[in-house]
Amino acid sequence: MDMDPAWFAAAWPSATPVILLDTNALIWIEQRHRRVRSLVRSHRRLYISPANLLELQFLLEAGRIRLRHGNVSSLSEDERWILDDPPAASWFAAALDLSWTRDPFDRLLVAHARLRGWRLATGDSLLLGRLRDAELIEV
Repeated sequence: MDMDPAWFAAAWPSATPVILLDTNALIWIEQRHRRVRSLVRSHRRLYISPANLLELQFLLEAGRIRLRHGNVSSLSEDERWILDDPPAASWFAAALDLSWTRDPFDRLLVAHARLRGWRLATGDSLLLGRLRDAELIEV
């Protein structure tokens, strides 16, 4: 039986919300920042996106961040979250409509969350200002 997470969330709306991590939230969890303590303790299902991994790799290569575990591939295999891989054509089509941001990673992450019907955990002020309360969790 197909256990698509979006189907599960839609079938049982009272279930614990599924959360896609924005890259800043993912970094904060990895760095054990106090801003995400309540998110980590909430026992909600956390997911990451291939867009997170690409953005992290760009940040590492530019010398803008360091990861405690050293590399992006170790984060993709971390048991605190699940790597979700939505169908690229649907995902990228959803990102085309997000003309309010020029950040390709913001577009991809918002599109990913909307495509799945999940909330995006973020501390990004632009995203906090543009997304509806039902679409996000502020960290």
